[in-house]
Amino acid sequence: MDPSRRKSFHTFLEENKVPPYNFPSSLAGAAMPEPARMSLSGLSLATSVPSTPGCNSPWILSPLHPATEKLSLNDGKHSPPRSSNPSIYYHCLATLHRLDGNVHSISISNGLVFTASDSGRVRAWSLRDCLDRGYIHIGSSRDNVTAVLGHGGTVVTAHIDRRVRIWAVTNDPDLEPDPDLARVRSRKIATLPPKSHVASFLPAFFGKSSKKAQHHKDLILCMAFYNAEGLLYTGSRDSTVKAWKLSEQRSTDSFVAHEGQINAMLVNQDDGCLFTASSDGCVKIWRRVYGDGLHALIMSLRFQPSPVNCLAMCRSSNSCFLYSGSSDGYVNIWEKEAVSGRFNHAGFLQGHRFAVLCLAAAADRVVLSGSEDTTIRVWKREKGSAFHSCLAVMEGHRGPVRCMAASVEVEVEGIGLLVYSASLDRMVKVWRVKVTDKEEEEENKDEEDDDGEKEAEFEMNPVLSPSWVKRQKSRGY
Repeated sequence: MDPSRRKSFHTFLEENKVPPYNFPSSLAGAAMPEPARMSLSGLSLATSVPSTPGCNSPWILSPLHPATEKLSLNDGKHSPPRSSNPSIYYHCLATLHRLDGNVHSISISNGLVFTASDSGRVRAWSLRDCLDRGYIHIGSSRDNVTAVLGHGGTVVTAHIDRRVRIWAVTNDPDLEPDPDLARVRSRKIATLPPKSHVASFLPAFFGKSSKKAQHHKDLILCMAFYNAEGLLYTGSRDSTVKAWKLSEQRSTDSFVAHEGQINAMLVNQDDGCLFTASSDGCVKIWRRVYGDGLHALIMSLRFQPSPVNCLAMCRSSNSCFLYSGSSDGYVNIWEKEAVSGRFNHAGFLQGHRFAVLCLAAAADRVVLSGSEDTTIRVWKREKGSAFHSCLAVMEGHRGPVRCMAASVEVEVEGIGLLVYSASLDRMVKVWRVKVTDKEEEEENKDEEDDDGEKEAEFEMNPVLSPSWVKRQKSRGY
């Protein structure tokens, strides 16, 4: 299939004359649209979020549904969570409705969920019960947030003024008289680059000032953090990547990484390698040169020419898989070789009708993909293989799923996840997902270990890369 012939969601709406998913601007103070407002036994499901004292919250929260129940959109009744696949159970716990604007970024850290939106604030929610914990007040409208990243008690925000701000955030409900009313406390630690950088006063004959050099020339779209070295990476629409040493509050490296804007990045915490994804259709791997702090390109990954929008990584002690979501609706899979450390194309995940906009990895074999087609798909990799199966298609959003974050709850008899997803329908949905190994256990009881059957399975599977199948055969699998 030619990726260039794939239609976008917006083209589909135009050709089929489907009403747009945008809510009216006059939604504040008015009744919710009928599909978004339902009642159960006379109890309205749209209730206001308790707001921070002295501030009206722009959110409406539907009450949490019990873990053993889910809301049926057809008849408004509660029923046990069901799935045609015995290895997964899921349901929507709650829906957060924004009265205006959209959520651009979500990050989970230290038991809190941080959402960055058009409001110029980063709001905090308790991870498990969706309670409003207040917000980080950014300031003026020129400081609106484009991305948010949490790590421990630190939150990093990127702004439209092309700077990043570092915040120390504390959340201790035990110190409050009423834990349900506890609010996060934030304190700004630094601004990078500093607004009053001394280098900006250097004489003109020294060339361009380092203040200008330390700035991105366009908006910052993504960030990543390397824990061991305390390095923050920022990727921009100007195709550059900057590395910041937080302890020294300065930029240690800046380089042009792609021919197009940088849409996503992540760091492999095991070896410190930086992965960047761009609209030029390429994923690049960078390694830091110790001593001078510069970065060297070690590998470029390209399988399809379609723009790459998002990245995720699943790694364990004996495997490492990289996932890249593209505008053609596919999620490409890259497997790391244990000996050489190279990433080889191992296939792709097919199922979304339009662009894949976000990915979230959970544990070492589960990955979720959010798409412009308004759905979220849950994929699981088989043990010792690159074969993936789609366990579920979660529906509920009425606009493209823009960003997503997942947190592992339990890992007993499977994997329990809490998933937060934000869409351009101005909604943030909270999902509880339970992935078990029941299906794998049943298959292991019935199938025989026949090398010929496995080889035939590799040949018939349309999503496995031929080069990967060839390597498996050469190894005698």
